[in-house]
Amino acid sequence: MARLRCPVALVLPVVSTEEPAEQGVRGDDDRTVDLSDDFVVLPEQTSDDTDRGWGERSGGNDDWLLAERPPHWD
Repeated sequence: MARLRCPVALVLPVVSTEEPAEQGVRGDDDRTVDLSDDFVVLPEQTSDDTDRGWGERSGGNDDWLLAERPPHWD
């Protein structure tokens, strides 16, 4: 039985032993971030966090609930 030889190529990443500052590259801690944009990632309130999202009518009964507050809560 003959042995087959397969060529194996091993690719390794190039790793530098120098610090990023020595290479002239600034790290993440040193980079400037522009925060002037008013970029909205998430809304302030989701649609399911509203009266309509809970299946209630707008206006609600908040005033009535505050007026009917039990005396021991004061």
